[in-house]
Amino acid sequence: MGAPNPKLKPLGGHKWVLGRVETLDFPELQIQGVECFVNTGVYSNILYCLHIDEEWVADQKMIRVVPLPPRERFEPTAISFFPWKPQKQVRNERGEVEVRYVIHTKVRVFGVEIPIELSLKEAFKVKYRVVLGRSFLKTRFLVDVGAINQSAQYEKRRRS
Repeated sequence: MGAPNPKLKPLGGHKWVLGRVETLDFPELQIQGVECFVNTGVYSNILYCLHIDEEWVADQKMIRVVPLPPRERFEPTAISFFPWKPQKQVRNERGEVEVRYVIHTKVRVFGVEIPIELSLKEAFKVKYRVVLGRSFLKTRFLVDVGAINQSAQYEKRRRS
């Protein structure tokens, strides 16, 4: 993976390789080191939350998002607000249609912040706080199911 990192655009057919589990940062959500499960079997991306609701902030309707804290912590790490949009119908992991809020934010992968659409789902006991699906993977990434934390390993090599 020693290629330079020009904003993660595929380079002449080159795609970046992610492992089946990646530890990534979501700067706009103020959460770092989130274990994300890379699932090529689902289309949409999911952020599991402790709480999701609508709230008025300065005369503007917003979605209040309380991301699920890491397993070793019990209190929420941060509360974020996103512009309100109507809920969308998405298919869950079993192929059933659910209605969820969707937010647009950024994820830091291989040292670059790139846009991502996350559907929000309340949950309390999940192994991974984020699921990355094909909508995120399709243009930039391949998945090596035998590898983990390719992005973090790249960052470590780049710093040294």
